[in-house]
Amino acid sequence: MSSRVKDQGSDLQGQRLKPSMKYVLITPAKNEIATIEMTIKSTIAQTLPPIRWIIVSDGSTDGTDELVMKYCARHLWIELARIPERGERHFAGKVEAFNVGYHLVQHIPHDLIGNLDADLSFDKDYFNFLVGKFMENPSLGVGGTPFREGEKSYDFRFSSIDHVSGACQLFRRQCFEDIGGYVPVKEGGIDVIAVLTARMHGWQTRTFTEKDYVHHRKMGTAKNTLLKTRFKGGQKDYALGAHPLWIIFRGIYQMSGKPLLLGGILLISGYLFAMIKRKPRPVSRELIRFRRNDEMRRLRAFVGNLAGGSKLPKQSQDAPL
Repeated sequence: MSSRVKDQGSDLQGQRLKPSMKYVLITPAKNEIATIEMTIKSTIAQTLPPIRWIIVSDGSTDGTDELVMKYCARHLWIELARIPERGERHFAGKVEAFNVGYHLVQHIPHDLIGNLDADLSFDKDYFNFLVGKFMENPSLGVGGTPFREGEKSYDFRFSSIDHVSGACQLFRRQCFEDIGGYVPVKEGGIDVIAVLTARMHGWQTRTFTEKDYVHHRKMGTAKNTLLKTRFKGGQKDYALGAHPLWIIFRGIYQMSGKPLLLGGILLISGYLFAMIKRKPRPVSRELIRFRRNDEMRRLRAFVGNLAGGSKLPKQSQDAPL
């Protein structure tokens, strides 16, 4: 069921100064009262706001709905959609909530569609910057930026900028339709699958390091401890077809970060556990083959950089390598 309060008094859409691609945003939100207002204020302040922003409350019971409705009453382009509480929090549920919002924007002419988590903040030119990248490059299918958690951010000297973090992914509409949208995988990795599938379809994907956003809840720890997150991350990498050699190198790399040694060991252990148990893989053999070829290309480049005398960067706690 969708709920909106119409009042054009504070609508910001008339502030656009030049023609641009139109974009819509969808935010699945489950009990996000602690962080969602920062995301709302950042989005309202955009120099290039979305033509529609659907916030899908996934059975929130903590006051999230009431807070969002307060902003809906002042901004015509923000819409709250509610779906019944499911109890368990998982990534497939996030996709289900996203799809509710996606259905609500189908009739609205737009060029780009974005998934925006409810625990982010960013500067006022953030989406103007991203939209500009899509206008410059017709082959760009998925775009985004790095994120920061406190003072920590990704170091991309030895990591691929082809991946776009799932906390904020902006898709060209045609690309999103080509890949069939997000795949509802309960254990996670929906952002990885989306980006890899886009590239398999010939689209370019890119993280633009000139800007970033702040992630106010540590990635992957909404309901898990950091150690459990590392172990589950290894299982997820197996499920999504990561190459064993890639996981070994990635685990060694992450041993230099917190928790010292243990994080990398748990990552490798999680992968081996899933491999021994022959955990099901929710992705096609074609995607696994594509991912492994890409990982070997990146690994050769990584080793080549080290052989050439480049220093290993200080390890960010959640570095994407």
